[in-house]
Amino acid sequence: MVDDTDALDAYSRSVSTVAAEVTPHVASVRLSRGSGSAVVFADDGHLVTNAHVVGGGTHGTATYADGTEARFTVVGADPLSDLAVLRASEAPPAARLGDADKLVVGQLVVAIGSPLGLAGSVTAGVVSALGRSLPVRTRSAGRVIENVIQTDAALNPGNSGGALADSAGRVVGVNTAVAGFGLGLAVPINDTTRRIIDTLLVEGRVRRAYLGVVGVPAPLPDEVAEHTGQRAGLRIVEVVRGGPAERAGLRPGDLVLTVGRSRITDAQDIQRQLFAEVIGTRLAITVLRNGAMVDVFATPSELVS
Repeated sequence: MVDDTDALDAYSRSVSTVAAEVTPHVASVRLSRGSGSAVVFADDGHLVTNAHVVGGGTHGTATYADGTEARFTVVGADPLSDLAVLRASEAPPAARLGDADKLVVGQLVVAIGSPLGLAGSVTAGVVSALGRSLPVRTRSAGRVIENVIQTDAALNPGNSGGALADSAGRVVGVNTAVAGFGLGLAVPINDTTRRIIDTLLVEGRVRRAYLGVVGVPAPLPDEVAEHTGQRAGLRIVEVVRGGPAERAGLRPGDLVLTVGRSRITDAQDIQRQLFAEVIGTRLAITVLRNGAMVDVFATPSELVS
């Protein structure tokens, strides 16, 4: 039988082990108009942080846990995912990245960053919820960051851009927001965000395609669900005038089943399809309209952010 002291010691050992492994890979970053944290994710000196930490800055200084300072330049930023990539003149080896899609509610997580300018600060908590959505907006475009991680690990200003790590010391999220007392949010490290980071490395920005629809999840009629094996789709509630969706003939009330032959159950499923490679191409969309399945072809334009 494990007594309370042993249990506390086990918890403490887990947190301290993660802190010891991850802290050397987390930097405090300062720019002319702001500051925050960043995580080394590649052995060639590249770090990931939040786009809102970078703002419109182009360069700054990174300070690592051992006191080493290095200058960095901003390689690229994507406000619609709140991610940015930095290239530092000097950096420790990369942190190990995990997969946030494998997290479960209640799992231990450790947040490491520079809250209130206090570099190398560590807090711990659990995954409070998964699958949260975080609306983000630029001057002319809006998007929802999908599958955001909610945690009760204490986050404060300056934690933004820091690491959220699992009990194995793998970075599974980039801390991004304090949503309230005892409520922090982190952008997940998963296939979608890895793709965004890779694109920022190569191109310095993320190009997205645009359809011009607003929708809400809706169940399929029983007979359609039985026929297709799909239980839900996206009900279109608004079609933007003059946009690709209107030109393709999509209408409010249509229930979107597939886009690009991939099943759609919510808006995030469509967002996953709308990256640079589909701009200007014919994209097959299947909708349920008046009880019949209808195929249309839309040509997405580039989203101007």
